[in-house]
Amino acid sequence: MKILFVCTGNTCRSPMAEALLKHKVPEAEVQSAGIFAVSHQRPNDHAVEALNQQGVPLDTKSQPVTKSLLHWADLVLTMTTQHKQSLILDFPDFQEKYFTLKEYVSHADRQIWNDLKQQYADYEEKRSQYIQRNQHKMDQHTLHQQLNQHLQSDWEKIQELKAGLINYDISDPFGGSMEIYKTTLEELIKHVNELAKKLYDT
Repeated sequence: MKILFVCTGNTCRSPMAEALLKHKVPEAEVQSAGIFAVSHQRPNDHAVEALNQQGVPLDTKSQPVTKSLLHWADLVLTMTTQHKQSLILDFPDFQEKYFTLKEYVSHADRQIWNDLKQQYADYEEKRSQYIQRNQHKMDQHTLHQQLNQHLQSDWEKIQELKAGLINYDISDPFGGSMEIYKTTLEELIKHVNELAKKLYDT
């Protein structure tokens, strides 16, 4: 399994993820790249130091995402949903490979997604039935108002479920303090460990 981690500039999050996975699974085939990366930049000093404190070396050079890299990769793991969307727009031929890192390793909100789909289906059915029953009894403005009132509790249930969904973004430490980099690193360690367990059973 060849893995490509992707972030914005390939100097913070994606090289940190690459270094963590290489450290955890030395035989892993892994690279990192950035959507707006400049070639051959060194990683951010805070990123290097934060990893160094964990005993993990980081000595990569930045590279932009290219078609050849996407051909090479079996799996492309982005740091944010926005990165994933950018790849889908710029390189649509590879979109079956794209996941956010959190999305790929998480099972936590699959049940919420299933519940949401069901709630949306129920909501649309109730909406359709209400309109059919009442569209000839009142004007459009009144119908719209009454419909909203009729479906209010259903809409609130949907919003509650949506609020429980995971934020699939790894926080961007760029420009932040050493402490902010450590916080991002802790987040990456958790999810890279889950990735290693999923792919390599470590």
